[in-house]
Amino acid sequence: MVDKRKPEKEYVVVRHRPGYRVRRTLILLVFSVSAAAVGYAVGVDQGGAHFSSMAATNEVLEDELDSLEDQYTEARQQVVNLERGRLIDKQALNRARTTIVELETQIASLKSDLTFYQNIMAPSETSKGLQVDSFSLAKDPQPGAYDFKMTLTQVGNNKSYIEGVVAVNVIGLRDEEKEVIALRDLSKDIQDLGVKFRFRYFQDVAGLLVLPENFEPREVQVVARAKGQKSSQAERTFDWDDLTEN
Repeated sequence: MVDKRKPEKEYVVVRHRPGYRVRRTLILLVFSVSAAAVGYAVGVDQGGAHFSSMAATNEVLEDELDSLEDQYTEARQQVVNLERGRLIDKQALNRARTTIVELETQIASLKSDLTFYQNIMAPSETSKGLQVDSFSLAKDPQPGAYDFKMTLTQVGNNKSYIEGVVAVNVIGLRDEEKEVIALRDLSKDIQDLGVKFRFRYFQDVAGLLVLPENFEPREVQVVARAKGQKSSQAERTFDWDDLTEN
């Protein structure tokens, strides 16, 4: 039986004179990464991340991903050549390795973005409509303070806007007693119990929250309610330790 499996990529050792050619390649790679990032940023609306064409955005990201993967393979070949060559330009080698790390980061980010958009455009039957997509926390230098970011999405039918309010509560213990604190009472960035939203594809809500003394957070509860013709409710609970483990 003939083995029809696709052969793995092979790196060919080529006698290479480092210098101008390597630097030129690295400069092109850096500009490509920058162009991909700028292209992505231009597609995002600052007020609510409104895209004129999700399908076009998805296609552009796929093209950028293919291009970056080709550049990543080329950069890996440059490293092989530099490491095996008789005359090794250490500075060029370090630049090549740094570029590879940047490309790996960019590729991972693009893959994550693609998954996010594809889930909005082609959802499963059980995940249509208003969704609480994510909630993240990042430690702030201020004691007991965290930068938070929440993302709401409208999955499936994006032809019209969806609007409503979303409430966030931090659940924990104080003096061994359960306590529920509204995000409004923890963050100066949030003025109401229910944060208003209006979007077609997705919307981010971000800010800084500060925990009170002697309070031990355990969970973050997010409840979003849409009104009007698209009346619905989405709810998710996030474990505090999972949100802060990194």
